Amino acid sequence: MADSDVDLLAGAGGLLMDDAQSDHNGRKALLLVRNNEDCSEFVALAHTMGIHIVERIDQRGKSDSKWFMGRGKLQDVVEDLRSSSEGHPWNGVDLLLLHTNATPRQLVGVNDAVGVEVWDRVRLLLALFTAHASSVEARTQVRIARLQSDRTVLREIVKLQTTGERAGYGGAGQTAAGSILNNVNRELTALRKRQRRQVKSATERRRQRKQHAMTIGLAGYTNAGKSSLFRRLSGKEVLVEDRLFSTLESTLGRLESSPRILLADTIGFIDGLPNATLEAFRATLAEAIECDLLLLLIDLSDNITEMERKIRTSIRELTERALDADDTSIMERMQPVLTKADAVVTKSLDAVQPMLSEYGLSNPLVVSSHTGEGLDELKSTILNTLLGPKKTLVILDGQSQEMASKAILSRIYDAVYVHEHTKLPNGIEVQISATDETISMLSVNHNGRIQLK
Repeated sequence: MADSDVDLLAGAGGLLMDDAQSDHNGRKALLLVRNNEDCSEFVALAHTMGIHIVERIDQRGKSDSKWFMGRGKLQDVVEDLRSSSEGHPWNGVDLLLLHTNATPRQLVGVNDAVGVEVWDRVRLLLALFTAHASSVEARTQVRIARLQSDRTVLREIVKLQTTGERAGYGGAGQTAAGSILNNVNRELTALRKRQRRQVKSATERRRQRKQHAMTIGLAGYTNAGKSSLFRRLSGKEVLVEDRLFSTLESTLGRLESSPRILLADTIGFIDGLPNATLEAFRATLAEAIECDLLLLLIDLSDNITEMERKIRTSIRELTERALDADDTSIMERMQPVLTKADAVVTKSLDAVQPMLSEYGLSNPLVVSSHTGEGLDELKSTILNTLLGPKKTLVILDGQSQEMASKAILSRIYDAVYVHEHTKLPNGIEVQISATDETISMLSVNHNGRIQLK
């Protein structure tokens, strides 16, 4: 049987996931910060989950290796929490947020001191991932990430229990935390086997798709507008919210009016996520990396400093995952797309272009998924990059017993991107985007009745 401390820590990770609180809407929390750091992104993550931060508590100086805050400052927090009565802003606070990627020792130390659930930045993200994971693959990835994170905490608990800082359990036998640690290790082994099967299956599906279609990956920092753009380009309904991490797993659709070009919307990046946590989402990122064209979405409504931070994070994660897959051409296939143009009044591309050039990003396109601004130019760029310049075909009318020109036109619609078609006295003229290879195959399959004009 687990001790109460382990139960308490379970809410910050996945140890007792079936029993732990999963709906965090309406929870009240305190936010502990060092050196007046910018917490806007952290607060936005908490807001996404419906968590109300009642107060921010700041302290200057070096982070304490055990309690994050200074011991005296943390003790003041503990006393104020315990004495908060009805009507006090802190009354009902059951969560302490640390604005850092805390060490296991800090998580255990602060948890022991305050007696309420403690989350650092990683555990806040993992709780958010859990809330948004819907597919079987995403739930497996999240569960692995949570257990990996929890295992570091459990090891710290076991260490303290066996070195005398905490009371042990079961005499010289196994501690409660040690028993749970063994269970976590066994579950991780089983989950990784399941994930390998899922990755193998997804890899095979991508291989088969590549034989029949080209793929456009949508990547970028979280809340950069990927799902909104995906919906406008594909016409497919997906979850679109002005919230961080509203998309967790890959969503596939096809470019509207194109049977041979697929779109892949993937999880957004975020700065400072440990590699061990991001590793669980590698299969999700593979959809974006293993593509013929990668649209890197950048939020134009951010200030230049924030924009650069997010670009740096996105490129770093993409290139690292691409190198893991022995892919060195990721930057060559990358098209920068500046989103949310409707939210910007005065910002000029002249102010953004030099910074983009520093990261090897050229010829950015400006779009608004809300108003449709720039979408035609984006579609034109996509088609020109993947299929080459627009071409004109003529379908010649055949003899009375041959296939009707309209039937051939229908097959062309099924095979390539058709811009428009016009009836001619002796056939049909069709404006298309397609590779030369595809056009040659169409011509051969229809006995030369399809000719390139």
